[in-house]
Amino acid sequence: MKDLKNKVAVITGAAEGIGKAIAQQAAQHGMKLALADINSQKLQTTVDEFVAQGVEVFSQAFDVANHQQVDAFANAVFAHFGNVHLLVNNAGVAISRPVWETTPEDWQWVMGVNFYGVTNGLRAFIPRMLANNEEGHIVNTASVAGMLSLPCTAAYNASKHAVVTVSEGLFFDLQLRQAKLKVSVLCPAWVKTGIAEAERNRTVGQSIDFSQADQVNRFTAGMVQQAVAKGIPVEKVANDVFTAIQEERFYIFTHAKIKSSIQLRMEDILQERNPTLVSL
Repeated sequence: MKDLKNKVAVITGAAEGIGKAIAQQAAQHGMKLALADINSQKLQTTVDEFVAQGVEVFSQAFDVANHQQVDAFANAVFAHFGNVHLLVNNAGVAISRPVWETTPEDWQWVMGVNFYGVTNGLRAFIPRMLANNEEGHIVNTASVAGMLSLPCTAAYNASKHAVVTVSEGLFFDLQLRQAKLKVSVLCPAWVKTGIAEAERNRTVGQSIDFSQADQVNRFTAGMVQQAVAKGIPVEKVANDVFTAIQEERFYIFTHAKIKSSIQLRMEDILQERNPTLVSL
């Protein structure tokens, strides 16, 4: 999809971080915006910024883990704009816990946002995008954790691996039907966002008290916070996303150096050897 002017972009997790940067890039391409986020106050601030720039924006604050709320948003977007040309399932959260300490509520929250947030969006939007028979593109935000298995992030790893494989299956489903819709999966490594403070918007279960965590978990969580703080700017991620859209490229890796770690994991699997712990 190369001609984006006056097309409609739907973006979840759009109030800040990667989602907001993608929305800014979409606006620069002349697109109309339908933005969603669970944080109504931050979402409104973002919407006001776009409106001040003369961008046409529709927005709703809701939880992407709730399929009924996603359906309601999709209905409202199609009623308002008529069609959707770019669907970015971007909302995401993270926690740091080894699998034996990951509670049922942890799993419900992380999988609900990271995985079901994607599948809810696909189910709610794709049928009408297909029926309208126009060119379009879908971007699902996974992570390098969808390609590797990192310590102390069991739920996050599982959710992002799930997003990758669902996206790959979606690619084939669309290809076999000769659809005009293309799909990409975004797998960034460290990006300067607020993901390390994702629990501020937690909707299920209790936030983690790291004073009770063991030394390994505290160390890992600290390393993640430092890596995020030193990560690449969100604008770079957004640029990579729109380059992939125009090139109709499926895998979007924002950090080229990560490919060697992915290759090492694949070799571990094919040679049936124990997993290698990599540093990102």
